[in-house]
Amino acid sequence: MKKFKKFYIEITNKCNLACDFCPKTKRKAQLMDYESFCKILDEIRPYTDYIYLHVKGEPLSHPELERFLDVSYEKGFMVNITTNGTLIKNVEDKIITKKALRQINFSLHSFDGNNQKGDKGDYINNILDFTAKANQDTDMIISFRLWNLDEDNITNLQKKKNREILEAIEKQFGLPYKIQEEIIQGRGIKLKDRIYLNQDYRFQWPDIDIEEISSKGFCYGLRNQIGILVDGTVIPCCLDGEGIVNLGNIKEKAFSEIIESQRVKMIIEGFSSGIATEELCKRCGYRKRFSSN
Repeated sequence: MKKFKKFYIEITNKCNLACDFCPKTKRKAQLMDYESFCKILDEIRPYTDYIYLHVKGEPLSHPELERFLDVSYEKGFMVNITTNGTLIKNVEDKIITKKALRQINFSLHSFDGNNQKGDKGDYINNILDFTAKANQDTDMIISFRLWNLDEDNITNLQKKKNREILEAIEKQFGLPYKIQEEIIQGRGIKLKDRIYLNQDYRFQWPDIDIEEISSKGFCYGLRNQIGILVDGTVIPCCLDGEGIVNLGNIKEKAFSEIIESQRVKMIIEGFSSGIATEELCKRCGYRKRFSSN
């Protein structure tokens, strides 16, 4: 039976920020209820050990996040969360002890990408405080992300914006070097045991309304990752935030049937041959990362 390394479950498509690098969803704002979440876990249990509680939306804003983490552990899943980090102070005591929580990815580029009002220092310190507690008291992995570089111009302006964040990280971990001098774009750097930082370029999100980028290339969608939107729509990857490549709805059809469909097979076979068969995939800039590798 096929196993997915990454299984994305969008527990909410609502976000407390409006970042310029993240396309706004046109879908109705929703929260996944506990019963639906449990049913999804039962459906996908044979297919993965790792679930990721995001596609669009801010997972830390879900009022039942604690229950979701508890039932995930009961059913044998390890959980990964990607967050903008602005709410970590509000929920840290509720989630830090959860046994299911394997990894949290903090998108540190969210503060500047949203022109967020407030104190940037407080934002960074809240995340670093949580990181220190998690590293001391748990086996949780923490990953800091700065995916905000301009590929055509790794500007001094953007580096300046990142500088405050990087300096705070250097101070927190007592690093004997400047991160900017050591890090390589697209590759992570280990700051401490179970703590990492990755800096990379911005990318073009897939958009059905833009011109085709390329019909050639490779992607891991449906090969090692798959997703389910808050309304139950099954999608091939975490970047199809509008459900354009709608493979079926898990509320209406068994997941086992959905992944055996002809459309799924064509997508997988296409990428195996270096061809994108879906129109949305032809308009995805993220795929270029796989081609360059």
